[in-house]
Order: sequence, then C-alpha cells, then structure tokens
Amino acid sequence: MTDGTCKKAILAVSFGTSVNETREKTIDVIEDSIRRAYPDYKLYRAWTSKMIIRKILKRDGIKIPTVTEAMAQMVIDGIKEVVVQPTHIINGIENDLMKEDVLAYQSQMDSIRFGDPLLTTTQDNVDSIHALLTDFHDLPDDEVLVFMGHGTTHYANSVYAALDYTFKDMGHKNIFLGTVEAYPSMESLMKQVKAYQPRKVHLAPFMVVAGDHAMNDMAGDDPDSWRYQFEQAGFPVECHLKGLGEYEGIRQLYLKHVQAAMKN
Repeated sequence: MTDGTCKKAILAVSFGTSVNETREKTIDVIEDSIRRAYPDYKLYRAWTSKMIIRKILKRDGIKIPTVTEAMAQMVIDGIKEVVVQPTHIINGIENDLMKEDVLAYQSQMDSIRFGDPLLTTTQDNVDSIHALLTDFHDLPDDEVLVFMGHGTTHYANSVYAALDYTFKDMGHKNIFLGTVEAYPSMESLMKQVKAYQPRKVHLAPFMVVAGDHAMNDMAGDDPDSWRYQFEQAGFPVECHLKGLGEYEGIRQLYLKHVQAAMKN
C-alpha cells in the first residue's frame, strides 16, 4: 500500500439472510449508514452463518466472506486499524465466536475495537423500544403486539425477558416479546395474551432481518407458526414483516455503538 491510502476499516458483521429482499432493506441499509457516517474508513462485510453463505454462493453465485476471510483480506489490503461492529441483537454465541475469529488477527493489526451488539446496556433496551414505537405508537389498548426474537441457549438470552419487562415498565402493557428457540417461549406468550383477552394480535419480528424465521415461524401456514397458533386460539392476526434494520432509530443505535467503540 502506498502512503495516504486508507489504513482504517470498519468490519460490519451480520448473521446473514438468504432472503435478498429483506437484506436490501436491512443489512445493506445499516452498512450504507455506517459508510456515510465514516467516509474515512473502508467498510468490509462479513457474515457468521456459514450455511447461509453456502446457500447464496450456490443459488446466486455471490461469495460473502466469513469473519476470518474478511480479516485476512484486510491484512492483504494493508489495513492496520479496524472497528468491528456486529448487527447482532445480543452478546450471544455468534458474537463470542466472531470475537475469537477477529482476535486471531490481533498481531497483524495496530488496533482492534469492538462495537456492542444492539442490546448491551439498559439504555439500549429503552432506545430500541422508542425506535420500534415509531411504528406502533397508536396501538389500541384492546389489541396486542407480539415481537418474535430468535433466542439462544447462551446466558445472554435473559435480555429478551428484560426487554419484555421494560415494555411493560414503560407503560406498554399490551406489547410482548418472546423467542423462537428459548424463553420467553410461545407457550408463555400464549398464556399472557389469553389473560389479556385482546380483540386482535399483531405479530412482528424482533430480528435484524425479516427472513426465514419471520416468514415461516412467525407468519407461515404451518401449525407450529405463531400466526397459526394465535388464530387457532381465536384471535384475528396481522403480521408485520419488517426487520429491525428497517427502523431508523435502530440504525442510529448501531451508529452510536460504532462511535463509542472508536472512543475506547
């Protein structure tokens, strides 16, 4: 590299999605907002789901780098300072593994800084709720909104229950948050919603992208889908297929985390 060439980079790390339409509205837009906010940094992309990476390569012929591949490319490109910003929701398994992969290149970098996932502090929880309520601020008292998170076996999964409590603590008694794969589960959500006795149920993903989970586990026709289960319980259901990355306030929160990492 010649002097004057950019030696600083931001690596945007996402789980990934095989649904191009939601990727364009979420991951791409988050990355574009980072790129515009930090024009002096070169932006790199990496995804952590090797299954999705393989699927896109086979289907579309597009190679999306893993974290290891992105870091190796940065070394080749002469990058010396990197800020890693995940679009992950919580400090879970994916985030832990991502950090391990990045830190394997520590000796080849002058500095590596990590931005926080979306929900890291109590203030992050509050800011995220404010961002989401731009769409749902006029939800009638006799209707409920149920967000679907992913969930994990990692101890960080407790963030989902904390966020559900925070909705209620902020006065939104008719907003619930559950997960596909952990707690709060659909079983506990169903009990709470039945106790509330709403006229209607709204479903929305609490995931960066409105991908396979949103389209199938949440809004699908399968008897296991949340929509089907709530309808079977007698509730009219409306699904909102909008990923978190589509909310301006959520994107601003990621940018805030990039900024904080740069100051560390």
